[in-house]
Amino acid sequence: MARIKLCFVWHMHQPFYRDLVGGEYRLPWARMHGLKDYYGMVKILDEFPQVRQTFNLVPSLLLQLEEYAAGKAKDRFLELALKETEALSREEKEFLLGFCFQANEERVINRYPRYAELLAVARQNEQIPGQKVNAFSTPMMRDLQVLSQLAWFDEEYLAKDSEIRALKDEGRDFTRADQQLIGRKEKEILGKVLRSYRDAAVRGQIEVSTSPFYHPILPLLCDSNVADVAHPYVALPERFAYPADATTQLADAKGYLEGVLDVDVNGLWPPEGAVSDEVLARAIGTGFAWTATDEGVLARTLGRELTAKDKYQPYVFAGNERSIQVLFRDRRLCDLIGVVYARMEAEAAADHFIAELHKASEGREAIIPIVLDGENSWEHYVENGRPFLRALYQRISEDKEIAAVTVTEALRDATPERLERIFPASWIDGNFDIWIGSEEDNLAWEMLLEARRTFDQVTDATVRNRLLAWEELLIAEGSDWYWWYGPEHFAQSRGEFDRLFREHLAGVYRLLGERVPPELGYSLLKPQPPAHRAPGGMIQPVIDGKQSSRTEWANAGRYKAAHTSGPMHSQRVPIQELQYGSDGQNLYLWVACGAATRLTVSLRNSADERFSIEVPANGQTVSSLPEGAVEAAFDEACEMRISLAALHAKPGSQLFLKIDVWQAGLPMGSLPGYGELELQQSAMAAYTF
Repeated sequence: MARIKLCFVWHMHQPFYRDLVGGEYRLPWARMHGLKDYYGMVKILDEFPQVRQTFNLVPSLLLQLEEYAAGKAKDRFLELALKETEALSREEKEFLLGFCFQANEERVINRYPRYAELLAVARQNEQIPGQKVNAFSTPMMRDLQVLSQLAWFDEEYLAKDSEIRALKDEGRDFTRADQQLIGRKEKEILGKVLRSYRDAAVRGQIEVSTSPFYHPILPLLCDSNVADVAHPYVALPERFAYPADATTQLADAKGYLEGVLDVDVNGLWPPEGAVSDEVLARAIGTGFAWTATDEGVLARTLGRELTAKDKYQPYVFAGNERSIQVLFRDRRLCDLIGVVYARMEAEAAADHFIAELHKASEGREAIIPIVLDGENSWEHYVENGRPFLRALYQRISEDKEIAAVTVTEALRDATPERLERIFPASWIDGNFDIWIGSEEDNLAWEMLLEARRTFDQVTDATVRNRLLAWEELLIAEGSDWYWWYGPEHFAQSRGEFDRLFREHLAGVYRLLGERVPPELGYSLLKPQPPAHRAPGGMIQPVIDGKQSSRTEWANAGRYKAAHTSGPMHSQRVPIQELQYGSDGQNLYLWVACGAATRLTVSLRNSADERFSIEVPANGQTVSSLPEGAVEAAFDEACEMRISLAALHAKPGSQLFLKIDVWQAGLPMGSLPGYGELELQQSAMAAYTF
């Protein structure tokens, strides 16, 4: 018998992007990830019959995939990507140029040389109004239309479909027929998604679990004041307490998924691992047999630091008559896949993960839950993560001490520990601060509350309109709108999420025949502080790794790293801040990088000469520059001096910078997340972005 039962739970989710009233899809991400992730993640298991897994499928996603597969989705993004290029209006071209580069530059765009070339043209012309559209000829625009779709195609199609492989190999100068082929193939892939999960479930290789229908943060839906338990004295909006809505979202999800896939659904992933006693009781009442959350919730529940025995065993939470088993995900192991391994070679990453599994179990029998996003990680990997997954699954298949099993299989013969209560929290920081507590969050909750009250008060609308208004409310309860409110997360499409949330609420009033509150016509988003500030003058700090005086970095430029810049959230912020400046002879860097054990600094000048510097926290700096050109010290931060002459940086010339952070031999992150920071010498010889 295998000693380690490894439970992968891949969470597949997108918010509901369709406007119920107008019927239009406001963002294309359900379709795009359907092409790249949802089909391929289950299809790859055909190659590894011994690897069994659990897929958590959220109904708000599947509903959209069904519409796309049936050709019923009204998606302007897709329509314009497939529209005859010569017939595009200027406004339509501007729309495409604003959308078509919203992909990971390093792994997705740069994989296609022509796509990277088109991005460079767009950047060169974006400062002059209207110039960007003028810079794109008809052949360039058609190439962009095709590549913006092809880049999201699953590896299975890129490798095995002869027509798609030919397009990829062709790479540029696409034709109208190529556009039409892309449209047909997209529908083909999306039509296979649900069938692939159904087939894998029937043969027993996967278990299907679910989340509440529109992915709400369940504890806040039951009682928003519960946020005060995890974060005392947090500023909260007027109380939202509709626990029956939580039950509706749970029951609708279970019923829908069982109907669509014709499988039993026993498992529940509460959105963002957010749980409370009330939530578990309602999950029990809805018929779920198991659920999962994060080890941080277990630590707060038990009130102590966790041991391996604590983490790698199931627990049982009892209701009035029935109970539910609870697993707690290993955060570090999840983060290795979600964050770290994208920067490593596939084989080395797979070896490291297997070694970490054996180390974590400490030689005893263990159920190790790996619950993480099954879509957004992969665009940071080479070839969408498939080389890594193949290497990992092969090692799991060959390791006699590890069995990759479904959650229900892992729990079948286990003896769970009893939980009398569970601490109300999410997986992020053991609280609910991402979704409630900031000014933007609280305004959104109060708008939702007012719409919910209006629904209860207005009862004379038609049955059809009340049903649609009810659906709009359930959609507005989803977690994703609140994810983008507040200071924690940023994306180019953040404003679209805000607008779609307000439109769902406005739909409630319109469907009920009520006046739409005027405040729903205005964005809830507050201006974001700038991520960077240019130097105010020259600096000449002492290189000792410390803020030796209050003034030595006073004139420095600052680039503050955002906590996260997309739909994923990592508790690691490897580089909190970069400060930089010059005295005319040297470039100075101050890198606040937490518990890093090594930095690598890559610099490139305008002549495309490249230089590298490696700075260990304990050890001698190694660089490709001449002796004496670099001075570095690690203490409160990493502080550096780099000779501009050694970089062959002339006055007014550009420098491009990238910093990678390492900890215990693992790449933990970089600044910027991809690409390079562009620095340009000013007249005073300081550096500005």
